[in-house]
Amino acid sequence: MTGKTFAEKIFGAEKGSIVFARPDIILSHDNTASIYNTFKKMGGDKIANPDALLITLDHNAPPTNSKLANDYQTIRNIVEQFGIKRFHDVGDGICHQLMSLYARPGMIVVGSDSHTSTAGAFNAFAAGIDRTETAGLWKQGETWFRVPDTLKIILKGKLQKHVYAKDLALWIIGMIGSSGADYMSIEYHGEGVSTLSIADRMVLSNLASEMGAKNAVFPCDKVLEDFIGKKMEGVWADPDASYQRVIEIDLPAIFPVVSAPHHVDNVKAVSEVQGTKLNQALIGTCTNGRIEDLREAASILKGKKIPKFFQMLIIPASREIYKQAMKEGLIDIFIESGANVLSSSCGPCLGTGQGIPADGYNVISTANRNFKGRMGNGLANIYLASPATVAASALKGEITDPRDITANDKFPYHIPQSETVEIKEGENRYSGKTWNYSDVDNLNTDQMFAGNLTYNVQSSEPEKIMPYLFKGFDNSFAEKVKSGDIIMAGANFGCGSSREHPSVGLSHAGIKAVICKSVNRIFYRSSVNQGLPILLVPEAVKSYKQGDNVDVDFEKGVVYVGEKKFTFAPLPSKLMEIFKAKGLVNYVKNK
Repeated sequence: MTGKTFAEKIFGAEKGSIVFARPDIILSHDNTASIYNTFKKMGGDKIANPDALLITLDHNAPPTNSKLANDYQTIRNIVEQFGIKRFHDVGDGICHQLMSLYARPGMIVVGSDSHTSTAGAFNAFAAGIDRTETAGLWKQGETWFRVPDTLKIILKGKLQKHVYAKDLALWIIGMIGSSGADYMSIEYHGEGVSTLSIADRMVLSNLASEMGAKNAVFPCDKVLEDFIGKKMEGVWADPDASYQRVIEIDLPAIFPVVSAPHHVDNVKAVSEVQGTKLNQALIGTCTNGRIEDLREAASILKGKKIPKFFQMLIIPASREIYKQAMKEGLIDIFIESGANVLSSSCGPCLGTGQGIPADGYNVISTANRNFKGRMGNGLANIYLASPATVAASALKGEITDPRDITANDKFPYHIPQSETVEIKEGENRYSGKTWNYSDVDNLNTDQMFAGNLTYNVQSSEPEKIMPYLFKGFDNSFAEKVKSGDIIMAGANFGCGSSREHPSVGLSHAGIKAVICKSVNRIFYRSSVNQGLPILLVPEAVKSYKQGDNVDVDFEKGVVYVGEKKFTFAPLPSKLMEIFKAKGLVNYVKNK
């Protein structure tokens, strides 16, 4: 009898099964006010399991306008009204860092943020969901999960000096691509795991989202038990578990790398881009704002000055990390170097708060995404790297090897790099009620609805989303789209953030279906929740030529493209019920 993977053990079911479960932790942050509005639309008046909720104010902290300030106060009122015990106010820290206080082995953790996977460092099953599903959890206490296939990554040896977990994470993304682990659970195995600290594991779990994965997880070993402060019973895969794919990585062979604009899987050796002029640097975010990261940066910056006209931002991931950095004298080092130290928040990572780059700026950052416009300006270029590479580069004003050498490294993997496609002004992609994006892979949520608008426009206000839908990608879409239209799209449709604004907008516009080669996991769930059918029929997409008539018969499971017919498995009855109810809100309310 074949053994079970971590995910199969957590859910007590084989891969591919649909199971219902009650999460131990339900995370939300600045989007909590929007979740509450949806909860009320569902007929909610009592939270099913208030002790499971964890609410933080972090993405725009402190709030940058009066609307956000009012949202924050609304969230505080919600916390008081329902007696939510686990609440962190402005300045306490970024939600995924604060999760380290609560996530424990064997838990199921969900959150209305795509980087909820970070909690996998604590031997928990942790996955991102959207706001509507979070509201449903407030009301019902449980949700559905599809038990994922698993990617096993075996780590051998130990990372070299000046090579870090961020380098390893970007290395894996460059090796398999940003959809290389689509809808999969990632397990980290091998003797190399014991050489990685909890901070390292949080980086790797965090960036699982940028591999397309549902979650990533590490074992409950001595490293984790030392962090928690006691011996714990964890959950782990059986030695004879069956995996969809197994990858072995020799840690000593890895060297410093960056992710170049405008996609995370555009990975290059630092030496391949060394000398690229920079205008701004950022050390922080939920990926790399921990005390270990700040110590590494301070060791490089100590006694030195960043160049004139260069902007450097340091953001500790939590108040406790900020205080620790002050005790160790790190904050003094940063300030003396010319850097700005900001309050613990997400801020510039998603293009809100302080630190938005100017037009034409080249930015090097420890964040997790570098989509065009990700930091609030589509005319800036973002490189992702380790804190050491960022600090070394900031000092010289150009991309610099943290080993203080001029190397000749070449990143060894050459997967087709994801491109950021923009529809040129005047180019018509609309014909016969069909939008032709069949040649566009990795159409991400920042292109569909800019991140810096996420908290200015509530996802519960679809009419306010519409004017911004697909702006910066196809500026004609919002003006021309009509009810009954169909979208033909490429692979990894909807990758990126867990923000549900794009699926809310597309559903509100009356899109009959999105037909694509593959879809991002969170976007698929979000679309189901909004009553927006996403159909994976790659052959139909490949066959389509602009001008072809396209239609869908959901009952028969057929896509018509011109004279051709392509079949798909008819959608499960529960999903069809949600679509017929025009989304999860009405479905839950009616039930």
